[in-house]
Amino acid sequence: VQLQACGGGTVHPGGSLRLSCAASGLTLSQYNMGWFRQAPGKERELVSFIRWTGNIYYADSVKGRFTISRDNAEKKVYLQMNTLKPEDTAVYFCAASRAVLSALYTAANYNYWGQGTQVTVSS
Repeated sequence: VQLQACGGGTVHPGGSLRLSCAASGLTLSQYNMGWFRQAPGKERELVSFIRWTGNIYYADSVKGRFTISRDNAEKKVYLQMNTLKPEDTAVYFCAASRAVLSALYTAANYNYWGQGTQVTVSS
């Protein structure tokens, strides 16, 4: 199994980025997919997940600004990030899990991880 995240970069506050996560070696439709981020000196935190059913969760800090989506046929998951803020600066990781809903809020319950892509929001 391999998850390949890309799309990070450096943008000004208020800008947008679209992260992509390409999955191989698994049947994406059977997995819950999450986006996490980790800023320097901080713990990895959940940003959003989309269940295999299509149900979606967003952390309060990104609600209304970020949109998660998936294309099972293309084996890709996306995170559209709008109105970016300096506090969104972090390395963003995609992850796959077959855990139950209550377990999806915890990084340890994800089976597979991508390598991370850097997002920097700075003026």
